[in-house]
Amino acid sequence: MNAKWIIAGAAAVSMGLLTLPMLKGSGGEPLKPPRSAAAEPSAQGPSCDGRGTAKFDFVLKDHNDAPVQLAQYQGKVVILNFWATWCGPCKEEIPAFVELYDRYKDKGLVILGVSIDDTVDQLRPFMRQYHMQYPVLQMTPDIEEAYGPFYGVPTTFFIARDGAICRRHMGPVTREQFEQEIKSLL
Repeated sequence: MNAKWIIAGAAAVSMGLLTLPMLKGSGGEPLKPPRSAAAEPSAQGPSCDGRGTAKFDFVLKDHNDAPVQLAQYQGKVVILNFWATWCGPCKEEIPAFVELYDRYKDKGLVILGVSIDDTVDQLRPFMRQYHMQYPVLQMTPDIEEAYGPFYGVPTTFFIARDGAICRRHMGPVTREQFEQEIKSLL
């Protein structure tokens, strides 16, 4: 057997063993985020499971390098999705985001896609290809510190109108799950 394959296999097993303790439950259950600035205890609404309070005191740049103040989205239902153009599961989720954003934006839904590592030059053609009309923003160390750490993408936060973080999903989520979460918060 080739030494490269042995090393690659050992690395894959090691990564699996390292991430195993971070998982909770199965079947797409929400995972509890580590305590961070975004995860201070908050009051729970009937559709929230008490994940913390969202931080909106950030200015991120959009795909045109224009500044976007997250504070403008306070009081709305926010899906904060951390993703990357190279991420297969992220690509699978985007059509659902596009559809659900179109369906619920007039009812107070905001979807914010935060690209974790892509340059603006990579984002623009990707957004056109996937017909992304919702705001796509660029990651900064401040927002990563507040909502991270990220053990992988996609990672999606569901934030209620009162700022409570109701759910955090690590990994892909189906369109049906997204819609159920959205309806419970609108």
